[in-house]
Amino acid sequence: MGQLLLVIVVVAAVALVATMLYFRFGRAAVSETPPAPTPASPGAAPQAPADPASATMSFSAADLHFDAPVEGPRKLEPAEVFGKLYDLALGKARPASSVTAGHQEVMDATAAALQEDATQEKYAPRRPNMLPRVLSASSDDSFSRRDLAALIARDPSLVGNLLKIANSSFYRVTPEPVESVERAVVLLGTDGIRSLVTAALMQPIFRIGGADFPRFPEVAWEHTFRAANASVPYNFLVEKSDPAAAELLSLVMGLAGVVVFRVSVDQYAKHPKLRPDAGVMSSLLDAHSASVARRIATSWELSEATITGLDGQSTRVSKYSTPLGRSLYYGRLVGALAVLRINHIIDEDTARASIPVTTMPEDQLERMWSRLSPQPEK
Repeated sequence: MGQLLLVIVVVAAVALVATMLYFRFGRAAVSETPPAPTPASPGAAPQAPADPASATMSFSAADLHFDAPVEGPRKLEPAEVFGKLYDLALGKARPASSVTAGHQEVMDATAAALQEDATQEKYAPRRPNMLPRVLSASSDDSFSRRDLAALIARDPSLVGNLLKIANSSFYRVTPEPVESVERAVVLLGTDGIRSLVTAALMQPIFRIGGADFPRFPEVAWEHTFRAANASVPYNFLVEKSDPAAAELLSLVMGLAGVVVFRVSVDQYAKHPKLRPDAGVMSSLLDAHSASVARRIATSWELSEATITGLDGQSTRVSKYSTPLGRSLYYGRLVGALAVLRINHIIDEDTARASIPVTTMPEDQLERMWSRLSPQPEK
């Protein structure tokens, strides 16, 4: 009797488990079976079988979890990188739907003013008088380092700015401060001093005021400076064309952004009841910086071969047909990543994952990045 009862219990348990498995898996499989195709109407083209790879899903905004933290490195698309840079420099943009007719008038007026006034002395930065002489001297083997230092020393304002940059984390290579031009020339060599002098000559142009976007001058300079210094190793190691031209174009592109910014601010000033909009400003910078840079480069009498590197430069374009165009874009993108990293907008892993893949040797890439985005010692 006891054995019979045991058999009954075992059979009941097996039946219960089978029932549970059916409801757990069997019904799911049945529910996932695609419905039979609806008979086609006479004359209709036959329906192709559904392709799972092309299936679309509908979901609400709540399903996207935009605010969920990202675990591990995430590669940012270039548009996202530049968007974050604009947010840092100008503040968060309002939704496009909030841009009123008044803002559109400012955009139209700015575009027209840039066509007429971009090269006027009020806005357009003149080529620094010392720039051609320093560039020529730094590339002349017969010109000694002492002669180069003496040439630089003729401009006291240049000396002060040069020493300030020489003691920055980007250039400083010794614990002791650099206190003389001669010392800077010895430590940096002719190529390094050429880059430093070029930056020192350009930086004052970025000292622009403005109550609405107080961070723009600083962020614009930091981005331009790092873009120039990222374009040089990329051009030298990957494109093998003209590192000095790539560096100069990066600086000219940054100067053009200053011109666009100043013209836009002046146009907003004509509408005192209209508060300047960060989204409008970023759109104007992206739309007009390259064309303004071309005008500046032409007025500086740069060669046409060099100037073509500016053609089409935009945050929305990532493919360029010339070595200088590719070098300029690479520098701008990597420079933006460095600025975002320094300002703790993105973490180190995300920044590194977002650097474009090139044929640059790994050790050179590491050296470039460590200079562009120095991290405090622990």
